[in-house]
Amino acid sequence: MSLAKKFGNLVGSIDEGTSSARFILFRAETTEVVCFHQKELRQIYPQEGWVEQDPKEILSVVEECIEKTVEKLVELGGSIADIIAVGVTNQRETTIVWDKTTGEPLYNAIVWLDMRTSSTVDQLLDSVPNKTRNKNYLKPLCGLPLSPYFSAVKLRWLIDNVPKVKSAVKNKNCLFGTVDTWLIWNLTGGPNGGVHVTDVSNASRTMLMNIESLRYDKTLGKFFDIPFEILPEIRSSSEVYGTISLKSLENVPLSGCLGDQQAALVGQECLSRGKAKATYGTGCFLLYNTGNALIESTHGLITTVAYQMGREAQPTYALEGSVAVAGAALGWLRDNMNLLDNAIDSEKLALSVESNGDVYFVPAFSGLYAPYWNQEARGVICGITEDTQREHIIRASLEAVCFQVRDILDAMNKDCGFPLVKLKVDGGMTVNSTLMQWQADLIGLEVQRPLVVETTALGAAMAAGRAVGCWDIENVSVETNCTSFKPEISEDERDMRYSKWKMAVERSFGWEGNTMI
Repeated sequence: MSLAKKFGNLVGSIDEGTSSARFILFRAETTEVVCFHQKELRQIYPQEGWVEQDPKEILSVVEECIEKTVEKLVELGGSIADIIAVGVTNQRETTIVWDKTTGEPLYNAIVWLDMRTSSTVDQLLDSVPNKTRNKNYLKPLCGLPLSPYFSAVKLRWLIDNVPKVKSAVKNKNCLFGTVDTWLIWNLTGGPNGGVHVTDVSNASRTMLMNIESLRYDKTLGKFFDIPFEILPEIRSSSEVYGTISLKSLENVPLSGCLGDQQAALVGQECLSRGKAKATYGTGCFLLYNTGNALIESTHGLITTVAYQMGREAQPTYALEGSVAVAGAALGWLRDNMNLLDNAIDSEKLALSVESNGDVYFVPAFSGLYAPYWNQEARGVICGITEDTQREHIIRASLEAVCFQVRDILDAMNKDCGFPLVKLKVDGGMTVNSTLMQWQADLIGLEVQRPLVVETTALGAAMAAGRAVGCWDIENVSVETNCTSFKPEISEDERDMRYSKWKMAVERSFGWEGNTMI
């Protein structure tokens, strides 16, 4: 039997994240990775709090990853003809605008964690009726609070501050999209017939889509003063959007699209109500599947579309809590403070001390996301004494991730009325087994880490494979192959440490203004 026959049908997944992009080939109906290629992405910091990326670099890196992966497949004895579908998963909220005639970007991509739009948010809050400055004013329509995090605010800033963008919008020559839209448009032809679409999971992060109708909302468009003709068509997460024009994947259907956190929810098999996952990367993101029920949070979470598996399918919703800084804190300790040579060393160094030395680190470098939504918060390190060593600060930075996850899980429990039994985890930081044990200790729940670590890419592949009839996503199981971490500390110790964390969080508030929560 040839290797090509052995591989059978393959589904590709473009996984475009904040720090890197990769293309992975999975065997259809399984979680087996045949081959992949990954490359880092450059981030640009023009000013404090500004984070950008070059859209053309994003595209070229993705195309390179595709080319290299296909080369590896051929070296293994496979064939391009084995690839029957491709899905896309992407960093969400990152905003790109481009010229629809030339395909040239009109500005760098504004990355999701960019904070330049804080003043735009203030201006928009001033326009809220009755001058209540209520950041949740639009939440009943779109499920989201008014925050620099979301795409509509970034798009409003671009129109207001970049003459080239303003002119292109006026001349009806501007296209907007998040990274999924940019990639799909270019991979299906770009200026020569490229498909201008997004899926419901990404559209639900723009503040422009009505969370119930899954269509752009006139009230939201009017509030942000954004013309709908520049927006991509909203489609389901699993359908054929078009075929790829890139030579190495020519005519392969592009048939799945999910924002990265929603893709991880699918890849982690959280496909029924009451299941939740946390993804640990640059930031940390928790999604709790609420099924077809649209739950409006009263405890600082956001309502988002998890996925819609086909045009006629009912949408599945989720509650989400987002942590802006998780793995990024280790990068800060390495690059800014010179306390680490390599993020991989953090586990060993953190274990070299018996405890955190009563040091608590709140990495609110540009505000806090869920459940606080406080853009005036800034980072603080509390509890430093003459005995504090760098290892205590490193340990506190890892524990900060765990505490922020507990903040969100507590909010989820209050909103949903019943607590989780276990938390599924994925992402780069989960290779740190000590961190996962601390996570179990500090939330008092079993933590499950799958052996299949590419769950985000897997989710997009599952959606793409389903659309072409070769993947029954209900029967994929990752739970049989996982490592479990169970709590090992007492509830009293857990609550005592968490109370000190909350004290540290309170001290982070108000540094950029007078706002207190």
